[in-house]
Amino acid sequence: MPNSRPHNETDTHEVLNQPPTRGDLDLWDGDPALRDHAHAADDAHLAAYGRKIGRAAMREAGMEANRHPPEAQLFDPSGRRLDEVSYHPTYHMLMQAGLGAGYAALPWEAAPGGHSTHAAMVYMTTQVEPGVCCPMTMTYAAVPALRASKPLFDEWVPKLTARLYDPAVAPLERKAAATMGMALAEKQGGSDLTGTSTHAIPDGNAYRLRGHKWFCSAPMSDGFITLAQAPGGLTAFVVPRWTSGTRNTLHIQRLKDTLGNRSNALAEIEYADALALPLGDEGDGIARVAEMLHHTRLDAALAPAGLMRAALGAAHHWCNHRSVGAARLIDQPLMRSVLADLALDWEGAMALGLAVARAFDGTGERDRAFARLGAALAKFLSNRLCPAVVCEALECLGGAGYIEETGLPLLYREAPLTALWEGPGNVMCLDILRTLRTVPMAGEVLSDALGQATGEYRRYDAALRAHMGRFPRLPDAGQARWYADSLATLLTAAVLIQHAPPAIAEAYIATRLTGERGRVAGAISGVDTAAILARLG
Repeated sequence: MPNSRPHNETDTHEVLNQPPTRGDLDLWDGDPALRDHAHAADDAHLAAYGRKIGRAAMREAGMEANRHPPEAQLFDPSGRRLDEVSYHPTYHMLMQAGLGAGYAALPWEAAPGGHSTHAAMVYMTTQVEPGVCCPMTMTYAAVPALRASKPLFDEWVPKLTARLYDPAVAPLERKAAATMGMALAEKQGGSDLTGTSTHAIPDGNAYRLRGHKWFCSAPMSDGFITLAQAPGGLTAFVVPRWTSGTRNTLHIQRLKDTLGNRSNALAEIEYADALALPLGDEGDGIARVAEMLHHTRLDAALAPAGLMRAALGAAHHWCNHRSVGAARLIDQPLMRSVLADLALDWEGAMALGLAVARAFDGTGERDRAFARLGAALAKFLSNRLCPAVVCEALECLGGAGYIEETGLPLLYREAPLTALWEGPGNVMCLDILRTLRTVPMAGEVLSDALGQATGEYRRYDAALRAHMGRFPRLPDAGQARWYADSLATLLTAAVLIQHAPPAIAEAYIATRLTGERGRVAGAISGVDTAAILARLG
């Protein structure tokens, strides 16, 4: 084969001290930490997916999908409404890669560890192109919500879990597979869904919706779970894109000009007497969408771990191949401290997210209680950490990290997103308190999870006692962030004690629970940086 490598010589100089391109990556075999913490998942499936999704061609497809964001096509040339969105071909390629590998289907196929396998796929896919995770996650999370209506479940779920991607603009019955979006928030309400003003008027066995939605994720989905005020109160509905072979009156007003998630589309829409099918009883809307939001929170806890891993992988590669003076950057003690400190946040986020996924795979009351509480704790803490980790990793590359071709700007723009999905930080903190007050066994299973890690590390035991002393009872709302931060950090440490090598658990406890760390990355000492950095592969 001919040599396809770029020239090192230009007209004026030789290119020296620049890292080579990374080429194909194996996102499973090259991630020992993932293999440790995804022990309940399907290893063989993840090994195959990690090789496929980690290819250089996949990463380039992700970059291309972001360079060419979707465009709204509201009307045809004659002025008739289309209300469509066109995407770059690479977006469709990535959607097929994820859905075809069971991203949305695996947890509902009754195989052991389905949610754990799905969660690891979220983590890996986010490292390559985060935007496609949004429609695939909502498709996955729609399944439990649809159980509220057997006719809708029977009609939609076989297409949502078909292990296929069919982007055709056609009625559901003519498609091999389908995706499900979500449209909940309105201008006046935001996260407060009780402020919904869209109205639902009964029309035989269906309803007609009239109103506006401020955020509609993935507006080319085949159907949308939404909320509207019916005569009996706030009710959940499925709004199909097509009705009896004609386009439903779901009108796209505009696509949002978003900070990140550029490959995906986020729209404002209006229901102009759109046909909608009830999902459960009138007045039960919040309860019906809560099940969907619960599952999207799992993915919102794993996505920041994937972003951190991608950023650290790029920084680690750069530092391995870039020299200052006679020494590589990776051999500089200060750089090792920075990377090791960041890596502790990444591994902690990934470990806690996968521990929560294992609870989603459980079937007992204790599993359900831990899944409900753990998803909120993991989503809160991981998303608080992600932007700072990505920013510090970007800085490890110096000025090169600020250049689009490195992929770091894409990750940095993406970093705030999943903190906003289905409840920003304050909403998560208040929900953690609400869960501990109202969900049977939530407090008990949390205490058990924290207690199982005691007896091995004196400083962990002391930190747990200090937390219990500071919060002998649930705090008031003004202290909710302090409480959630402390609790989520302790729970992360407990997971690492049980499933990570001792050097990782010891370093996390020393730097996160004892105060032996400054306010900035790298302000640590006395940890085994070699053992921590080895986890980056």
